Order: sequence, then structure tokens, then C-alpha cells
Amino acid sequence: MALITTGNGLIRDLEKFGSIGVYVPLEGGFEGRYRRRLRAAGYTTLHITARGLGDVAAYLTGVHGVRPPHLGKKTTANGAAVGSVYYLPPIIGYQLEQLPPKSKGLLLWIIEGHILSDQEVEFLSALPSLEPRVKVVIERGGDRYFHWKPLQKTLLAS
Repeated sequence: MALITTGNGLIRDLEKFGSIGVYVPLEGGFEGRYRRRLRAAGYTTLHITARGLGDVAAYLTGVHGVRPPHLGKKTTANGAAVGSVYYLPPIIGYQLEQLPPKSKGLLLWIIEGHILSDQEVEFLSALPSLEPRVKVVIERGGDRYFHWKPLQKTLLAS
């Protein structure tokens, strides 16, 4: 890899495939450079982790309920003593509403993507076809150098 990269190849492949899987060096640093290049190209980025997502489709595209930790404070109602459920709007829908007018779209960058199941990765690879303004980058694992491939092809490798 060149010392200073422009990121044009990544941007071109992301616009071509819609979703890509990246393999990053474990010491880090490269993904920040590429995210900066994507922001400069006109994308708004949303950086999340795959840990704790639960149902990926419901979390990203539908209204979903969350139950915060009770921290020792339990409800006194007749129901289960585990706390109240709070309903949150779909993350992607909310972010798309807030996009600046000249933005190319929303880039969903997911770290620790190696823990996602094949079904979840299939949904994320199909997400850009469901919502064309959304692009997906998932960190699928570590490697000695930064490289990527279409997300659908990372399913065959895992």
C-alpha cells in the first residue's frame, strides 16, 4: 500500500457494490484514513460496533424496543421485575432524515463484524439495494495490510 492513499479504489468499489468487507491491520489507523476520505467524498458516516446489536434488521430499519439495565432498580408493577421497555426509532431512517442536502448518502461503518452471523451479513449486503442512499462497510477481520472485497464474497471465505 502506498504511504499516502487517496482512497479512490475503495470509494469506487463501495459505489459499485454498495457493501464491502474490509480486513484491517490489528494495530489500527488505516480505517480512520479511509473514513476521512469517504467523508471528504461526500458521505456522512455512522460508526457502530457489531457487539450488542441484537436483531440487526430491527435495530437498523425498524422501531425496536430496548430495556436498559435496571441497576438494582426494579419496577413495582405486576409485570416482570426487569424494567420498562423503551422504543427507539429506526437508526438508518433517522440518520437519512438528518442528511445534509448535498450528501451522497449514509455510510454505515461496522467494527468487530467477525461476530456477525451469515444471515446478518447477508441482510447487510442486501441493505444498499433496499435503500440506495445507504452504503455498508464491515470490518470482517484482521490482516497484515488493509484490503477489501465485496461483502457477499466475504461470506464464502468465513
